[in-house]
Amino acid sequence: MRSETTSITTPDGVADAYLSRPDNGDHPGVLLFIDAIGLRPRIEEMADRIASWGYVVLTPNLFYRTGKAADLAPKTDLSVPENREAFFADAMTRVKSLSTEQAMSDAGAYLDALQAQPGVTGRAVGTTGYCMGGRLSFVTAATYPDKVVAAGGFHAGGLVTDGPDSPHLLADKVSAELVFGHADNDRSMPAAAIEELEAALDRAGVTYTSEVYAGAAHGYTMADTATYNEDATEKHFHVLEDLLKRRLG
Repeated sequence: MRSETTSITTPDGVADAYLSRPDNGDHPGVLLFIDAIGLRPRIEEMADRIASWGYVVLTPNLFYRTGKAADLAPKTDLSVPENREAFFADAMTRVKSLSTEQAMSDAGAYLDALQAQPGVTGRAVGTTGYCMGGRLSFVTAATYPDKVVAAGGFHAGGLVTDGPDSPHLLADKVSAELVFGHADNDRSMPAAAIEELEAALDRAGVTYTSEVYAGAAHGYTMADTATYNEDATEKHFHVLEDLLKRRLG
């Protein structure tokens, strides 16, 4: 496994990112969208695991406008409720300040940077995302359908909203195959919202899998938090690996 930090020039500045690859050979590319907590060792572990399947994985610091990933990363144990509450008081400000327009402008730069990496093969890439990153993975697939052929979203929030810019309204723009692993009893993606998302995808003729992971709370893949669920995490890795294999080879 080979990994490094790198920089990506965007229309608004320079984003730091984590780049992981299994070796020096040629492989398809995967763009990983972080959760609200940010780019940190747990996310890097996940990127490395995906890379070990035979992919070059680029994981940008989505909050580069606020600071470097190392500076924004948690400095305390987030499994402790008091620490989590204090951290998210700042983190949610960063999340809310990142507009969809900014995120998609950035995503174009991230996709270009990924495809320009030495050894990245083909014109198509896959994406995966967690929490807010699951929403961005879906919207990126809709915004760049000529580039994204596979997109995963896990414990994703806000895929269906009451607003005119709700992500589910973009379903007819998607050409990628999608996989969703929803958290159980997730306030950011309740059962009614999942039904509405699936109905929109059905109407648009999108190929997708959408499943609620029973007993898995929002954030279930994040081993550095109290919501980590090992069974659900391993299931997510299995379905994501299968998705990428089907669409990227």
